[in-house]
Amino acid sequence: MKSRLNQIVPGLAALVLALVFWLPCLHLLFARPVTNFFAPAGVSPKARALAVRQMHLWTDPQLRQAELVRMRVSNAEWDFMGRSYLVWSLANLGLRDPAMKPACLQTMDRIIDETLQLEKQNGMDFFLMPYAQDRSYVVQPSRSLFLDGEIAFMLASRRVLEEKSEYKPLLAERINLIIQGWQRSPQMALESYPDECWTFDHVIALAAIRTSDYLDGGDHTQLIHDWVTMARQKLVDPVSGLLISSYTLDDSPLIGPEGSSLWMIAHALQWVDQDFARDQYNRARRELGATTLGFSYAREWPDSWPGPADIDSGPIIPGFKISAGSSGMAFIGASAFGDAPFLAMLNSTIDFSGFPSRKQGGLKYCASNQVGDAALLYAATLGPVLQKVIAGHHP
Repeated sequence: MKSRLNQIVPGLAALVLALVFWLPCLHLLFARPVTNFFAPAGVSPKARALAVRQMHLWTDPQLRQAELVRMRVSNAEWDFMGRSYLVWSLANLGLRDPAMKPACLQTMDRIIDETLQLEKQNGMDFFLMPYAQDRSYVVQPSRSLFLDGEIAFMLASRRVLEEKSEYKPLLAERINLIIQGWQRSPQMALESYPDECWTFDHVIALAAIRTSDYLDGGDHTQLIHDWVTMARQKLVDPVSGLLISSYTLDDSPLIGPEGSSLWMIAHALQWVDQDFARDQYNRARRELGATTLGFSYAREWPDSWPGPADIDSGPIIPGFKISAGSSGMAFIGASAFGDAPFLAMLNSTIDFSGFPSRKQGGLKYCASNQVGDAALLYAATLGPVLQKVIAGHHP
């Protein structure tokens, strides 16, 4: 026994020493310049590769069907949000690279037209999780701001890239429904699910309204100001200062601040209140962002409001409290707010742990799915649409 120990102990010591010296260097194998993921101008290598794969899904019916089945088994929302993020990405991509604009427009139109057709044929529940049917919406006739806001933002983003007359009345219809709903609600709250309002959906709707005003000469400055004022007063967690994720029609909190929503919330606020947007990003970065051994990631919950893992957060890795959902969405926050060090280390993390697969010029992450990769593409391309809207020069 003593002889065996004499053999084992040196081996274990050597292993420990190797880990001590080599683990801190592991991230160097995956480190890339931040411009590998996000380029201030033009299209980054990773954005181009992600776009090739995402657009290929809309030209290969069998491949697309397989991806859809995989997502809808888990969450019908992912099917819808994968469409949204891809359309928003392609609007930015077409502005970044005019040579890609025709292909971007073709894919965007295909996605938008199919999405509207599916909604018309199957009703709004087609893109919602099953519990939407467990009880009635409080406000009748029932509508989901989740769908109205994202569809409006898809239509608006497409029109920013290039005008399409057929989409103008469709956008106006969605925007009017949202505005009328807010005007009827004392709390300026609209349901996405029965008596369930999501901050994420409200800020996407705000971005759509602001973009619609840019396109069509409207002015909803006061309405936007009123919503932001309400949110600052009623939707902010008093401990962390972060916006809560969901609440009832009477503003009673349901789910506190969560990373899988917050990073996009902060970015969408850039359309309507730059200071509030920056404040939310800085708080999320401080409360949720983390780096270990050169790899960055994000937690789902701040310490002040721990919550359970759900379908959006994905599994939570114990100890580090890493959330796949929050870490993926953190790319959007880091890109939107120019946080280059955090973004570069997030990029290292996903290349290390996301199992990238590259085929025929395209890129997907095997640990992700279509909506996850579409959100990454959005993070890698965002900017041009927002810049045009903020500049305010009507097309």
